[in-house]
Amino acid sequence: MIRSLGVAALLAMAVAVTGTASAQSWEEGVHYRKLDTPVRTASESGVEVAEVFWYGCPHCYNFKPLAEAWEADAPDYVNYVRIPAALGQSWEPHARAFYALESMGELEKVHDALFKALAGERRPLNDGESLADFVAGHGVDPEEFLKNYNSFGVNAKMQQAQAKIRGARVTGTPTMLVDGKYTVTASMAGGHEAVLKVVDYLVEKENSAGQ
Repeated sequence: MIRSLGVAALLAMAVAVTGTASAQSWEEGVHYRKLDTPVRTASESGVEVAEVFWYGCPHCYNFKPLAEAWEADAPDYVNYVRIPAALGQSWEPHARAFYALESMGELEKVHDALFKALAGERRPLNDGESLADFVAGHGVDPEEFLKNYNSFGVNAKMQQAQAKIRGARVTGTPTMLVDGKYTVTASMAGGHEAVLKVVDYLVEKENSAGQ
């Protein structure tokens, strides 16, 4: 009886170890995708981790606290950036709002509120004027917002961001783009938590390769 229990315990341990190893074996083409042609990163040093999102995406809204916690604990060499996607015409005003607020230094005031309004409450904030009214309620000058929203600078940032998204062949949100070389999505990794584990693996891989 004792021997049988000992064998059973060893088998259970073996299964546990095998399961752990399997969970940490991230495969290219299965859990993440390597780009045929890398896209340019914003910085030449460190490892860039880009979160491609849309304010109106419920999945992005659910992923947001996980991504923020990961960013807070990320190594110093990680450059974390957010890229608002405009995969459809209706997404463009929200991407413009992101860059307008960023250029004003007001993004932190409204970032969470925009997610809640668009993804959580599905409010119809689909043009510059309605977005200006919304941000005014959060202490942002609406006229200054519209000036930036329609500015050459925001147009340029929009074009650069969407070119990067197209180059990375991003087709949905949220998508994590690691060092301009790899994309990771929940459907590939196996869930939002798994996405960040794959990102951990790729970040370490890129940092080791650069040393």
